[in-house]
Amino acid sequence: MRQFSACIEWLFARDGDAFADRIRRAHEAGVAAIEFWHWRNKDLGAIATAVAETGIAVSGMVAEPMIALTNPANKEAWLEGLHQSVAVAQRLGASVLIAQAGDDLPEFSRAEQRASLIETLTAGADILKGSGVRLGLEPLNTKIDHVGYYLSSTAEGLDIVDEVGRPEIGIVYDLYHSAVMGENTQEVVADRIDRIVHLHVADHPGRGDPGTGRIDLRERLDWLFAQGYRGRVGLEYRPATSDAAAVRAVIKSLGG
Repeated sequence: MRQFSACIEWLFARDGDAFADRIRRAHEAGVAAIEFWHWRNKDLGAIATAVAETGIAVSGMVAEPMIALTNPANKEAWLEGLHQSVAVAQRLGASVLIAQAGDDLPEFSRAEQRASLIETLTAGADILKGSGVRLGLEPLNTKIDHVGYYLSSTAEGLDIVDEVGRPEIGIVYDLYHSAVMGENTQEVVADRIDRIVHLHVADHPGRGDPGTGRIDLRERLDWLFAQGYRGRVGLEYRPATSDAAAVRAVIKSLGG
């Protein structure tokens, strides 16, 4: 059975709610796991309590601070934050931290920025080693949502991971971003399925509910799982309704 993770930044949210209550709503809806973005702006005690109450799994969160790894000057600050992020992940039982590359910086060449990414991620692997937590570098689309971002190519992301050459470091493969960039999943992932630490799904246009747009999400997921992917699928979309039944329908449509 495929495991799905609700991104509660968007799913199960209500105006003015306590963030931890979204965890309870996700559990009531029968979702197996949750994930979120930043942890420093949240009440971790309340989150830990809700997780313990419900027994729900936590897939992951962002490795903070979210600063450009394309800038070598940010290396030490990011690594210091990674130590803290790993501790939070362990506290909540999360197995994945998500990192973004940062913007394509005009003061550095592409080669210099790539070298900065590789050096910083390699040092990060030493912090992650033995922790039970993996880090996923996330390619993002630069056509709509993240103009100016450095890493828009899944294949390049996988190449960077291969240059780092550490099992602690992989990618978060977001099918929405990949499809917006015109990528074919089978071509860009090929035989490197083991480098994917987490998946995200949403439909296009609008980053809406799966099934409302043009992306062949079920077909792409079927292929990824057929190739051996066994991680969770993060539901990171802007829902048209807060109805829990709609989330369950999405999970069923995606093979859950």
